[in-house]
Amino acid sequence: MGRRHGPLPTTEELRIWRDFIETTERLRSHLASRLQSDSALSPGDYAVLLALHEAEGHRLRSSELAAAIGWERSRLSHHLGRMERRGLIRRVECATDNRGAEAVLTDDGAQAFRRATLPHLGAVREMFVDTLTPEQLAAAGEIAQALRVRLDAASGPS
Repeated sequence: MGRRHGPLPTTEELRIWRDFIETTERLRSHLASRLQSDSALSPGDYAVLLALHEAEGHRLRSSELAAAIGWERSRLSHHLGRMERRGLIRRVECATDNRGAEAVLTDDGAQAFRRATLPHLGAVREMFVDTLTPEQLAAAGEIAQALRVRLDAASGPS
């Protein structure tokens, strides 16, 4: 059964949509460039390092890590291989069973994450937080939450 479509967006709604998408992409691109130049880490590297930094024992099964950062497992596997060659993580057999591998944060990875965090958070403050009024920041949070709820409902149960 096909999806039911309501009325199409108006010209003004489409203008707002394009502004939102284009500005979000420019912001992500700018923050990615800053992260790369400040720390030599890509946004993907940082996402993996953040998830491992926050995980108990600084380790996660590949499937849990993929879910945490919203990536397909094949994309994650290739990325982890590159990070492992750079010494940021290591992959080991799962400690609880033999059915999978875990990604483990190395000392070098933890140091790279720590070095990247302050400049990255400073860039987020400069380019996002300080650009908006407190009311706009609160509205941005509400917009993100509303979109997340709709996307979660559209994707069905995980």
